[in-house]
Amino acid sequence: MISYNTDNVAMPKIPRRATSAWIKSVAASYGKVVGEIAYIFCDDEKILEVNRQYLHHDYYTDIITFDYTEGDTISGDIFISLDTVRSNSMEQQTDYNEELSRVIIHGILHLCGIDDKGPGEREIMEAAENRALAMLNK
Repeated sequence: MISYNTDNVAMPKIPRRATSAWIKSVAASYGKVVGEIAYIFCDDEKILEVNRQYLHHDYYTDIITFDYTEGDTISGDIFISLDTVRSNSMEQQTDYNEELSRVIIHGILHLCGIDDKGPGEREIMEAAENRALAMLNK
């Protein structure tokens, strides 16, 4: 089950049913099934709080993914700062909704086992995001 929640922000205008179907399709393309996924859309202050409390990082980010995956069933809590998504879309001159979709699927790709911190991993993640976005736009 995929749930969409907010903390101190308005719910973004995303087609939940279509987004959930897309997420399940992307997970299936990696041989995974969706278990319990909770999206928490929040503001910068909340993501900073989560970053400090659980990861001991003192900075803002667009997404934090907590992975509870067992076997081929992906599960997790995914915090997304809509403030940072908006500022990133402005900075990169991309459409806000496309940037939000990219971040939504970024968390799922982490749960599917794709990292983006090591050498060459960012490029692998970006290619995976682009493939997933192409699936959304079909």
